[in-house]
Amino acid sequence: MDPVRNPYAPGAGQRPPELAGRGRELDVFDIVLERIARGRPERSLMLTGLRGVGKTVLLNTLRSQAINRLWGSGKIEARPDQSLRRPVAAALHMAVRELAPRHRAPDRIDAFLGVLKAFAQRSTPTGRAGAATKLRDRWQPGIDVPAASGRADSGDIEIDLVELLSDAAAVASDVGTGIAIFIDEMQDLGPEDVSALCAACHELSQLGAPLIVVGAGLPHLPAVLSAAKSYSERLFRYQRIDRLDRIAADRALCAPAEREEVEYEQKALDLLYEKSGGYPYFVQAYGKATWDHAPRSPITAADVRVAAPEAEAELAVGFFGSRFERATPAEREYMRAMATMSAVEGESPTVVRDDMDAAVPTAEIARALGRKPASLSPARDALIKKGLIYSGERGTVAFTVPHFGRYLRTQPA
Repeated sequence: MDPVRNPYAPGAGQRPPELAGRGRELDVFDIVLERIARGRPERSLMLTGLRGVGKTVLLNTLRSQAINRLWGSGKIEARPDQSLRRPVAAALHMAVRELAPRHRAPDRIDAFLGVLKAFAQRSTPTGRAGAATKLRDRWQPGIDVPAASGRADSGDIEIDLVELLSDAAAVASDVGTGIAIFIDEMQDLGPEDVSALCAACHELSQLGAPLIVVGAGLPHLPAVLSAAKSYSERLFRYQRIDRLDRIAADRALCAPAEREEVEYEQKALDLLYEKSGGYPYFVQAYGKATWDHAPRSPITAADVRVAAPEAEAELAVGFFGSRFERATPAEREYMRAMATMSAVEGESPTVVRDDMDAAVPTAEIARALGRKPASLSPARDALIKKGLIYSGERGTVAFTVPHFGRYLRTQPA
């Protein structure tokens, strides 16, 4: 079939042609926005899930919902080597610029921008970036008003962020709307920044202020937040973003194809779901490869079988291989042990096959490698920092990438 008309989009954060299976999340966010618009109390929202389930796509879609309701919005991507101060200032600057044309008092906007500039330029004494912090201190945000003094400029990120977000919410309240800050890869924030963000959200919720934070991160994000502030378990609304069920996965494939007057045979859809496991990124990857190989409509199971090796080869390089290459030999040994154990069914009641995305006990990994658990801590901690594995609960680890164990078992030692 014509590859130019291929509707599928297997890209990082790229919205698929049919956002199937996410209606509940969109409806929940609509309710959150409407409740806040009516002055009702509401919690900030946290999306969690493995790589490839569409968290970034959903985050962008939720932002579009906020924009459609004339909210101010800004989005950032957290990085483990960067303080929250600069990116959150840029996001709020964008959000307030969206609200400024509707505000009746330009002086009020200028006053807030002065506070924002002071916040952005103020260094944090305990910054994690060391000497590089001095370079960031010289960053000049594109704000033409002078920096304010005595507000959001103490150098304590927790105090400053509470003051800054409270002032931003007041600006939004002036124009009868709200502000939403979207944070991707939120598990990569440093401990001080996570604590400050929780404190700010706690203060805003108590005030009923029209500002919310929508975060997205790996499955252990709730544990990261809980470690910072014990009340975070009650502070946020958590939504786990998982693989698509069969109906949603079929719709993600069939709806775009129908718009191009192409159909699938039922056995082709059966095989595509088996191959993809319902993970949105994989659905798009197998769908794209199958379309390019199919000679005509309807697409058959034979077309899927011919195309599958190409999709798997592309995933092996771009989705799995790029992550595997980031690991050191010791880290690869650790992951191979995880992969081997997750392939053995019934060996232990605590070990489950990796196609269930289950956790593996760290004690059993150490036993398999003939090592003491403490000696493997550096490799485990480095893999968590690199975002290759996560620890959802004490004493266990799991891959952040679906089917990664299956991939590792195909690689030479």
